[in-house]
Amino acid sequence: MTTTTESTKTVTASLRPIDREGLLAFAEKGRNNTTSRGTNKVHTVMEGQYRSFSYVADHHPVVVDEPLHLFGQNTAPAPGEIVLSGLGGCLAVGITAVATQRQVSLSKLEIFLEGDIGNPAAWGAGGAEMAPADMGFQAIRVKVLIEGNASREDLDKIVQHANFYSPVANTMRNPIPFEISLAD
Repeated sequence: MTTTTESTKTVTASLRPIDREGLLAFAEKGRNNTTSRGTNKVHTVMEGQYRSFSYVADHHPVVVDEPLHLFGQNTAPAPGEIVLSGLGGCLAVGITAVATQRQVSLSKLEIFLEGDIGNPAAWGAGGAEMAPADMGFQAIRVKVLIEGNASREDLDKIVQHANFYSPVANTMRNPIPFEISLAD
């Protein structure tokens, strides 16, 4: 919506919305089948050094590398940065969905993520002896810059609600069964 007066011009734009009716139907389906699960599949192929390509459906591959100080080529984000980007994307999706459900139009949504991660075990290649709980992210901090046609308090409730239900955030917060084996 654009309003113009002689001395001021205000432009308010909303982010591209999602289909609210479709979202509500999807939510209803989930309420009726709480045991429903989807499966994400990724195929990762190593190029050399630490550079790899992860193929997801028919999308361009996600390229992963390590920085020079970790013996990579620094041509792409590091694996931990990709994990944080997955968390940021999941939170953004959730915030958008909750705002849509609550009929809040968002004009800005940016998520800033930081994670403290160390690698004294050198990926298990002869570094420090470590227990699994001492490896990986030890702390993650998320700041959300959000604007829309709701009060700051209501926007914060949307963010907190989306965080509570975020599949990726919950994967990071909660232990899950994990198995690894050689492919046939």
